[in-house]
Amino acid sequence: MRNLISIVEIPTTDFSRAVHFYQTILDITIEEVDMDGTQMGVLPSDGETVNVVLVKGSDYKPTSDGAVLYLNAGNDLQPMLEKISKNGGQIIVQKTPITPEMGFLHYLWIQKEIS
Repeated sequence: MRNLISIVEIPTTDFSRAVHFYQTILDITIEEVDMDGTQMGVLPSDGETVNVVLVKGSDYKPTSDGAVLYLNAGNDLQPMLEKISKNGGQIIVQKTPITPEMGFLHYLWIQKEIS
C-alpha cells in the first residue's frame, strides 16, 4: 500500500535548536536547506516512508493545537526519554501501555520548537 501522506512539516521558531534537538534525540543527521528564505531541515528517509521536514519561515506558525506526531523509539523508550529531558523537551504523560502487541507510548512537549 502506498503512503497516503507524503510530507510532514514541523514549524520551528528556533531552527538551529530544533535541528540540534531532533538530531540528538533521534541519533540522525538532518540535512539543512534554504529554499527562498525558508529554512528546512530534512530528516533522513528511505524513499518509502513519509518525509519529515523541520521548517522556519514567514508562513509557518508553531502551535500545540495541531497534529500530534509520534516518534518511534524502538523497543526501549527510556534512552530517548532521557535525551528528550536533557535537551529541553518535557514529558507530559508518562509511559502508557497501548496493547501487548503495540507496546507503550509517551506524549511529550518539545518546548520552543513547537510552542
